[in-house]
Amino acid sequence: MTHYIGAIDQGTTSSRFIVFDKGGNIISVAQKEHRQIYPKPGWVEHDPMEILANTNEVIGAALARANLSAADIAAIGITNQRETTMLWNKTTGQPLCNALVWMDARTDQLVQRYMRAGGQDRFRATTGLPLATYFSGLKLLWILENVEGARALAERGEALFGTVDSWLTWNLTGGVDGGVHVTDVTNASRTMLIDLATCQWDSEMLRQFEIPPACLPRIMPSSAIYGEVATAPLAGTRIAGILGDQQAALVGQACFAPGEVKNTYGTGSFMLMNTGTAPVASKAGLLTTLAYQFGAEPPHYALEGAIAITGALVQWLRDNMKFFDVAAQIEPLARSVEDNGDVYIVPAFSGLYAPYWKDDARGVIAGLTRYATRAHLARAALEATAYQVRDVVEAMQEDSGIKLTTLKTDGGMVVNELLMQFQADILNAPVVRPKVSETTALGAAYAAGLAVGYWRNIDDLRANWGVDKTWTPNMAAEKRDHYYKSWKKAVQRSFAWVEP
Repeated sequence: MTHYIGAIDQGTTSSRFIVFDKGGNIISVAQKEHRQIYPKPGWVEHDPMEILANTNEVIGAALARANLSAADIAAIGITNQRETTMLWNKTTGQPLCNALVWMDARTDQLVQRYMRAGGQDRFRATTGLPLATYFSGLKLLWILENVEGARALAERGEALFGTVDSWLTWNLTGGVDGGVHVTDVTNASRTMLIDLATCQWDSEMLRQFEIPPACLPRIMPSSAIYGEVATAPLAGTRIAGILGDQQAALVGQACFAPGEVKNTYGTGSFMLMNTGTAPVASKAGLLTTLAYQFGAEPPHYALEGAIAITGALVQWLRDNMKFFDVAAQIEPLARSVEDNGDVYIVPAFSGLYAPYWKDDARGVIAGLTRYATRAHLARAALEATAYQVRDVVEAMQEDSGIKLTTLKTDGGMVVNELLMQFQADILNAPVVRPKVSETTALGAAYAAGLAVGYWRNIDDLRANWGVDKTWTPNMAAEKRDHYYKSWKKAVQRSFAWVEP
């Protein structure tokens, strides 16, 4: 019998289940979007029960489309939107509130509270992270302080905290009937609650953030057997891989050597550089994070540049501004003009992430004249993604001392060839799209497959990687410099919009 590996890819806007073969080829896929809930400006929520229901639905649909059953699946992996934070009742299985999504900015006052006592980088030496609304530790503290009864339940171990990987694993392995409460090192590293050196919950960080240890999941490697699925259609199938989505893409791109870099273009964009088995402290506004840990091997670390809004800017033009009906229409609209008309969009909808870390920034459109049309704005929106990626590349080169020679790309936006060409132009470096662009799900599948012996080692994974298309720079240096200088001016205009 031919066996396959399954991967749950639970992202910011949708949940998918993808089945892969040994060559990393997609056998079947199903996907379903979930609601984006915006109770107040800067607040973003998801319904955990909707995410769980959608995940179960797409598992069934993907298996049915390929006429597969649990007997055909050697193991499954989970990859997830990372810092999105949940707290649920261990006895009833019900969430205490909606999930606080990674881009939710309601913890801005908590960030200010902790910054007053030591600045934005006061916990970087331990956690690798700056104080920001992005990370899940302060989101959990907000829930404990603002949801009635949450703290008492958490202190008794009757409420369980987790990012989406923990929520799905707990439910799939039985939920209220003995569900396994775990997370992996990559997701744990985004809480701001672990010591990067030990990959364990840090007692001082828990004390500082007033987090009761009883509510926390057990931290495990990214490739390990966590438990078995308890319900149809995958009953008895082992869950054997967990990776935060960006780390999963790093694994899916086979970036196993120090210095190898990938960039994922999704709702936001995230660039990771493998730095090997030692964490590298950033001085240029990047994050130090866990890359992966396979079984009993030492953990690998990464430098990360996290950009909050890239694909979400396209969604904003579609849904809020009604520029087009489907996201793919932005490319022909942007191609209908020769350039951006000197218009620049800085999408600081909930502040700016790497390398600026400005929670008080807000979105601006700069350079408007009567000449500008919606086509120029569409082009400026795509270019905003490329400029933000260059900001991160420059910071990464400064921190690592390694000059970028090629950028491996993946994610939903890599189908946009205008963006890919502009990215190569503004970086003055080749941009490569792999044969399998679903590298996030593939990375979770790889982690699960390694744990159960489906793949022998990382050499098997490297052998699966191949190039689909390469874009090479084709822009005059003078024009490149003008564009990037103007972008930096626009970024400065976005700072300090929200007053303390």
